Amino acid sequence: MLSIIEGRVLGCLVEKEHTVPDQYPLTMNALLSACNQSTSREPVMRLGEHEVMSALTSMKTEGFVRLVHPSHGRSATRYRHVVYEHLDVDDGAAVLLAVMLLRGPQTLSELRTRTERQHGFESLDEIEVSLQDLAGRGFVRLLDRQPGQKEARWQQLVADEAAPVSYTAQPTPAPAAWSAAPQPAPGRSGVAESDDDRCVAPGIVRPVASPPPPAPGLADKVAELEARVAKLEAALADLL
Repeated sequence: MLSIIEGRVLGCLVEKEHTVPDQYPLTMNALLSACNQSTSREPVMRLGEHEVMSALTSMKTEGFVRLVHPSHGRSATRYRHVVYEHLDVDDGAAVLLAVMLLRGPQTLSELRTRTERQHGFESLDEIEVSLQDLAGRGFVRLLDRQPGQKEARWQQLVADEAAPVSYTAQPTPAPAAWSAAPQPAPGRSGVAESDDDRCVAPGIVRPVASPPPPAPGLADKVAELEARVAKLEAALADLL
């Protein structure tokens, strides 16, 4: 079985043979660009030239790839796949394998849509017949339908599966000088919330603001004002 990187390289070679025939066989730069393409790739990879070259060398030994040396005005070595001969598959089967190598397990409908530019399958039945033939030879398998999925998916078995990477957000630890903000009263949902709380990202704790220190001499000023008010009230009572 091929490695994940070898599977990506093989899938790119088969795809580009059909989508950009004028550029095929591919130079190293074109192949590297195809491997790191951000569209029609699941997952997207960021491979270096040394990784792709290592995969090509290994695949050449295994009989999947051949080198095309410079000739007829071309100055760079190019690379082409020989999957038809090596696996003894026709064009349609090779295209199906390539799409699964590049995009992971696929439903029949997805395979038909994503192979349109490369091979003209007449119907879903034709695709299924080709897949059944590949399954009988151990190149693909039908996965069990997962909860929430309307259709079962087909998975290639030529290379290790490149599963998409998932990232779990980790809460940001608060600095030691910070403490948790006081919780406001629960809202309608029963969860304590406020307008300020909705603007704070999860995992971020706001520092608690300390109350401002009392102004100097404030008590004396308050007492003086109260005395003046009392005098005014007394004068007003005499007038009345």
